[in-house]
Amino acid sequence: MVAGPVLVGAYFVGSAVTSIDRNRSAERLEVAATTVRTAVDALCQQLRAAAEVVALAADQAVAAGQVVDRGLAAAVRVTDIDGQVLHATTPLPAAPWRDCAARTPADAPPGALAARVDLRDATGVAQGAVTAAQPVDPAFVARLAVLTGAAVTLLDGPEPANRLRHTTESAGVREAVLGAVGGLDGEQVVGTDDGRYLRRVDPSDRQPLSLVLSVPSDRPPSLYAALVAAVLLAVLLAVVVAGRLARTTSRPLVELAGAVDRVARGDLTARVPVRGRDEIGRLAGAFNRMTRETGTYVAALTSSRDQLRGHLEVLGDTLASTHDLQRILRVILHSAIAATGARAGAVLLVDPGGLLVAQATEGLEAPAGEPGPIRVPLGDLVGAVTVSGEARRGRVEPTAAPPGEPPCRTYIAVPFAAPRDGGPARDGGASRADSPSPRAGGPPDGAAPAPATFGVLALYDRLGGEEFDDDDLVTLRTFAGHAAVAVDNVRVHEETQRLSLTDPLTGLWNYRYLHQSLRREVERATRFGRMLSVLALDLDRFKHVNDTHGHAAGDRVLIEFARRIRGEIREVDLAFRLGGEEFVVLLPETDAVGAFTVAERLGAAVRDTPIAVGGLAAPVLVPVTVSIGVAVHPDHGGTGQEVLNAADKALYAAKASGRDTCRVAGAAKAPAPVSGLPAPSGSDEGPPRAGARREPSAQPGAAGGNGSETEVAPGSGAVAPRGATSGPHPPRQSRGR
Repeated sequence: MVAGPVLVGAYFVGSAVTSIDRNRSAERLEVAATTVRTAVDALCQQLRAAAEVVALAADQAVAAGQVVDRGLAAAVRVTDIDGQVLHATTPLPAAPWRDCAARTPADAPPGALAARVDLRDATGVAQGAVTAAQPVDPAFVARLAVLTGAAVTLLDGPEPANRLRHTTESAGVREAVLGAVGGLDGEQVVGTDDGRYLRRVDPSDRQPLSLVLSVPSDRPPSLYAALVAAVLLAVLLAVVVAGRLARTTSRPLVELAGAVDRVARGDLTARVPVRGRDEIGRLAGAFNRMTRETGTYVAALTSSRDQLRGHLEVLGDTLASTHDLQRILRVILHSAIAATGARAGAVLLVDPGGLLVAQATEGLEAPAGEPGPIRVPLGDLVGAVTVSGEARRGRVEPTAAPPGEPPCRTYIAVPFAAPRDGGPARDGGASRADSPSPRAGGPPDGAAPAPATFGVLALYDRLGGEEFDDDDLVTLRTFAGHAAVAVDNVRVHEETQRLSLTDPLTGLWNYRYLHQSLRREVERATRFGRMLSVLALDLDRFKHVNDTHGHAAGDRVLIEFARRIRGEIREVDLAFRLGGEEFVVLLPETDAVGAFTVAERLGAAVRDTPIAVGGLAAPVLVPVTVSIGVAVHPDHGGTGQEVLNAADKALYAAKASGRDTCRVAGAAKAPAPVSGLPAPSGSDEGPPRAGARREPSAQPGAAGGNGSETEVAPGSGAVAPRGATSGPHPPRQSRGR
């Protein structure tokens, strides 16, 4: 087991040393090759400059001698245009002279490097040439070796007939270099058996020589022998140490392994004997402490689990069995406090005024000098959770406590996030301005779709700990999720109840709620000996509005008519839409005179101001009138159905007398009709047929639409609420619109 890693390490050490040595040698050869090219290029430029000086001189023989004397060139030769030598210094280097500009390898080894410049007369006609030369001899190669710091070998022929022309290599390595020359390719670096690295430098611009550079290896010659010795020594030491460790640690390890197996099987009473103060002894002691503490933790977790399970059972039963929001929030808050060990807590929901209002509290005192529940502004600490939608926890300095926040040292708060993207549908297309208000006799306005965060579950001052931790945050998020679902379910339940009893177009109560309310109000009036008045209303010639301006305009007329009804009645009065253009108003504790006054006021409110329909750019004013029948309990009926039938008959009488008026049921002589608008020309509405009967639409609370009788206007988006047809329908006499 020890020899394997040691051998692998030795192999990697040897490979790393060899790789580093090769890379360093390659870098040295790269620098040497660059130096060779630079040196030969500089020599060629010097020779060319010398040739140009001689070519420009008036006395070329004298100039050639001066160039040679100054060492700018070893020899200068001046020839005419036919190649005949005119002047030449002596001695001349051996031929052939290799032109510096040549790039292809020469067939024969060069005797000298030369630079040639054309000799021209004043008119630019070629008269000959001047050539400056420098011999390529062992001294030249030795100078290159000194400049590069590497051994330089000049080859005397192209491949494959490479032979050593001049070299600075020692006699012992020349044969190895010559043998490796044939395997050199371009800029490739090749190692030899005697520990040298070679690189070939081929002819290039202003460097026409074929050279081979070599450097010795820096790798220690006995590297692998040292590595083998280190491996053997490591193996020997490993064997000795392993034997000693086996004798001193096998028994405690066996005991420790047995104890671990017992713990793995669930026996937390397992202990290991501590036999010394060495690592094994410390490990045994740590194992014993771990098992004791683990047993304590398991007991505490079991108790907490049982307690939390009990709280969750209570919470689940509460969520499943009630729609009482206050009770649900109190149970959630109590469970959260018990699960986290907090001193106090509160469940706060956002009210329409933009404040967090406590809906359930535990352990918190009411604010001094302020009536009602705790109110927290949407600012720092708990109030900021609603704005950001992110949970927060931390410590509060006594001097930095924000106003309105409950006093505490530490806190943790988690937001309630709405489980759905949007709230339930609102009023089937009726605008907020058209929705009923409590004073106007309709159901309360539906709240706008709840924001993503509509409340906070906050706990204060954890008992038995410094601050709330991340585990408390996870637990509190679970309870906040339950609370959010509970709040949303209650809201959905309330909204569903409201929608089942309201007309989605006008926002008034529907026929289903009329049936319940009429029975309730009759029972109350009978019990206390009071009077109850019923107004039956029907818009005159409403079919003409639909036919002339379209059903969208008719919807707008119905919405505006409902708004005006709400504006003219008391908060305790109730307004209903039965379907189409038929409406009913209940006036508790109102006699016939008061009801007739309300009816006249309603007629005037409709008649005096035409209703604008159409686009905003060019609205059309549509004159509308209403006929109203009045009946009073108990004068005109002992039951709600009888009073409603009497009001319906009075409405028939108002229609028969010319519309735009009101009539009281059973009156010998109806009050003088209010002046109304004449029927539009071409109207298809004739006088009603006596004795005709009409039932309200099959869906009295149908959403949208302004169709009368059994029709629902096409395209109005009407949706009949479930259960709208339950209960008896009051008989209605047929009348024109």
